[in-house]
Amino acid sequence: MRLEIERKFLVAGAGWRDAATSIRHLKDGLVGHFARGKVRVRLDGERAWLTVKGAREGIARAEFEYEIPHADGAAMVDQVCTGNVIEKIRYCVPHDGLTWEVDVFQGSLAGMVLAEVELARADQSWDCQEFRVGAAIVDPKEVPDGTTQSTPYP
Repeated sequence: MRLEIERKFLVAGAGWRDAATSIRHLKDGLVGHFARGKVRVRLDGERAWLTVKGAREGIARAEFEYEIPHADGAAMVDQVCTGNVIEKIRYCVPHDGLTWEVDVFQGSLAGMVLAEVELARADQSWDCQEFRVGAAIVDPKEVPDGTTQSTPYP
Protein backbone atom coordinates (compact mmCIF):
# COMPACT_ATOMS: atom_id res chain seq x y z
CA MET A 1 0.00 0.00 0.00
CA ARG A 2 1.17 3.46 -0.87
CA LEU A 3 0.18 6.53 1.13
CA GLU A 4 -0.75 9.45 -1.11
CA ILE A 5 -0.04 12.81 0.52
CA GLU A 6 -1.03 15.64 -1.77
CA ARG A 7 -2.07 19.27 -1.88
CA LYS A 8 -4.26 20.78 -4.64
CA PHE A 9 -4.82 24.38 -5.65
CA LEU A 10 -6.84 26.27 -8.22
CA VAL A 11 -4.60 28.02 -10.75
CA ALA A 12 -4.96 31.28 -12.64
CA GLY A 13 -2.55 32.46 -15.30
CA ALA A 14 -0.21 30.42 -17.42
CA GLY A 15 3.26 31.47 -16.29
CA TRP A 16 3.97 27.88 -15.23
CA ARG A 17 3.63 26.55 -18.83
CA ASP A 18 7.14 27.56 -19.88
CA ALA A 19 8.60 25.38 -17.12
CA ALA A 20 6.61 22.24 -18.07
CA THR A 21 8.85 19.28 -18.87
CA SER A 22 6.16 16.89 -20.15
CA ILE A 23 2.57 16.88 -21.35
CA ARG A 24 0.10 13.96 -21.16
CA HIS A 25 -3.51 13.60 -22.27
CA LEU A 26 -5.52 11.77 -19.61
CA LYS A 27 -9.03 10.39 -19.41
CA ASP A 28 -10.43 9.42 -15.98
CA GLY A 29 -13.61 7.49 -15.27
CA LEU A 30 -15.22 6.79 -11.91
CA VAL A 31 -15.90 3.07 -11.48
CA GLY A 32 -17.38 3.49 -8.01
CA HIS A 33 -17.55 5.91 -5.08
CA PHE A 34 -17.98 4.62 -1.54
CA ALA A 35 -18.12 6.08 1.95
CA ARG A 36 -14.47 5.14 2.49
CA GLY A 37 -13.01 5.71 -0.97
CA LYS A 38 -13.35 5.37 -4.69
CA VAL A 39 -12.18 3.33 -7.67
CA ARG A 40 -11.03 5.10 -10.83
CA VAL A 41 -9.81 3.97 -14.23
CA ARG A 42 -7.32 6.18 -16.06
CA LEU A 43 -6.32 6.12 -19.73
CA ASP A 44 -2.93 7.67 -20.52
CA GLY A 45 -1.93 7.25 -24.14
CA GLU A 46 -1.62 3.52 -24.75
CA ARG A 47 -1.52 2.67 -21.03
CA ALA A 48 -4.29 2.28 -18.44
CA TRP A 49 -4.53 2.00 -14.66
CA LEU A 50 -7.12 0.98 -12.12
CA THR A 51 -6.71 3.01 -8.93
CA VAL A 52 -8.34 2.45 -5.55
CA LYS A 53 -8.18 5.44 -3.20
CA GLY A 54 -9.12 5.30 0.47
CA ALA A 55 -10.86 7.97 2.52
CA ARG A 56 -8.87 11.10 3.24
CA GLU A 57 -7.32 11.63 6.64
CA GLY A 58 -6.20 15.24 6.47
CA ILE A 59 -4.20 15.48 3.24
CA ALA A 60 -3.31 11.77 3.09
CA ARG A 61 -5.07 8.61 1.95
CA ALA A 62 -4.23 5.05 0.98
CA GLU A 63 -3.76 4.48 -2.73
CA PHE A 64 -3.50 1.22 -4.65
CA GLU A 65 -2.69 1.46 -8.36
CA TYR A 66 -2.56 -1.35 -10.90
CA GLU A 67 -1.66 -1.17 -14.57
CA ILE A 68 -4.25 -2.97 -16.70
CA PRO A 69 -4.48 -3.66 -20.45
CA HIS A 70 -5.45 -0.49 -22.31
CA ALA A 71 -8.34 -2.27 -24.06
CA ASP A 72 -9.78 -3.24 -20.65
CA GLY A 73 -9.45 0.32 -19.37
CA ALA A 74 -11.14 1.75 -22.47
CA ALA A 75 -13.98 -0.77 -22.13
CA MET A 76 -14.43 0.21 -18.46
CA VAL A 77 -14.62 3.90 -19.39
CA ASP A 78 -17.24 3.15 -22.05
CA GLN A 79 -19.31 0.51 -20.26
CA VAL A 80 -18.80 0.71 -16.48
CA CYS A 81 -17.92 4.25 -15.39
CA THR A 82 -20.56 6.42 -13.77
CA GLY A 83 -21.00 10.17 -14.34
CA ASN A 84 -18.90 12.20 -16.69
CA VAL A 85 -15.55 10.97 -17.92
CA ILE A 86 -12.97 13.62 -17.07
CA GLU A 87 -10.56 14.64 -19.81
CA LYS A 88 -7.54 16.77 -19.05
CA ILE A 89 -4.09 17.71 -20.23
CA ARG A 90 -1.48 17.19 -17.50
CA TYR A 91 1.69 19.25 -17.44
CA CYS A 92 4.61 18.22 -15.19
CA VAL A 93 6.32 21.30 -13.79
CA PRO A 94 9.43 21.04 -11.61
CA HIS A 95 9.43 23.76 -8.94
CA ASP A 96 11.29 24.20 -5.67
CA GLY A 97 12.61 20.60 -5.65
CA LEU A 98 9.19 19.02 -6.28
CA THR A 99 7.26 18.05 -9.40
CA TRP A 100 3.90 19.79 -9.66
CA GLU A 101 1.19 18.32 -11.89
CA VAL A 102 -0.95 21.01 -13.49
CA ASP A 103 -4.20 19.72 -14.99
CA VAL A 104 -5.99 21.77 -17.65
CA PHE A 105 -9.48 20.30 -17.88
CA GLN A 106 -11.41 19.75 -21.09
CA GLY A 107 -15.06 18.97 -21.86
CA SER A 108 -17.59 19.65 -19.09
CA LEU A 109 -14.86 21.03 -16.80
CA ALA A 110 -13.19 23.20 -19.47
CA GLY A 111 -11.65 26.31 -17.96
CA MET A 112 -10.69 24.72 -14.66
CA VAL A 113 -6.97 24.42 -13.95
CA LEU A 114 -5.68 22.61 -10.86
CA ALA A 115 -2.13 22.19 -9.61
CA GLU A 116 -1.24 19.37 -7.27
CA VAL A 117 1.93 18.27 -5.59
CA GLU A 118 2.64 14.96 -3.87
CA LEU A 119 4.65 15.20 -0.67
CA ALA A 120 6.79 12.69 1.20
CA ARG A 121 5.24 13.73 4.56
CA ALA A 122 2.23 15.78 5.63
CA ASP A 123 4.44 18.35 7.37
CA GLN A 124 6.83 18.78 4.42
CA SER A 125 7.43 22.40 3.45
CA TRP A 126 6.76 23.54 -0.12
CA ASP A 127 6.29 26.72 -2.13
CA CYS A 128 3.21 27.10 -4.33
CA GLN A 129 3.23 30.80 -5.15
CA GLU A 130 3.88 29.94 -8.78
CA PHE A 131 0.51 28.17 -9.02
CA ARG A 132 -1.80 29.02 -6.13
CA VAL A 133 -4.95 31.11 -6.31
CA GLY A 134 -7.32 31.14 -3.37
CA ALA A 135 -7.64 28.40 -0.79
CA ALA A 136 -6.23 24.91 -1.07
CA ILE A 137 -8.58 22.21 -2.31
CA VAL A 138 -8.63 19.23 0.02
CA ASP A 139 -11.69 17.52 -1.44
CA PRO A 140 -12.96 17.76 -5.03
CA LYS A 141 -16.36 18.80 -3.65
CA GLU A 142 -14.68 22.11 -2.78
CA VAL A 143 -14.21 23.09 -6.42
CA PRO A 144 -16.01 26.41 -7.03
CA ASP A 145 -19.54 26.38 -8.48
CA GLY A 146 -20.06 22.81 -7.27
CA THR A 147 -18.77 21.55 -10.63
CA THR A 148 -17.82 18.18 -9.24
CA GLN A 149 -20.96 17.81 -7.16
CA SER A 150 -22.99 17.03 -10.29
CA THR A 151 -19.98 15.69 -12.16
CA PRO A 152 -18.30 13.09 -9.93
CA TYR A 153 -14.57 13.72 -10.12
CA PRO A 154 -12.62 10.52 -10.55
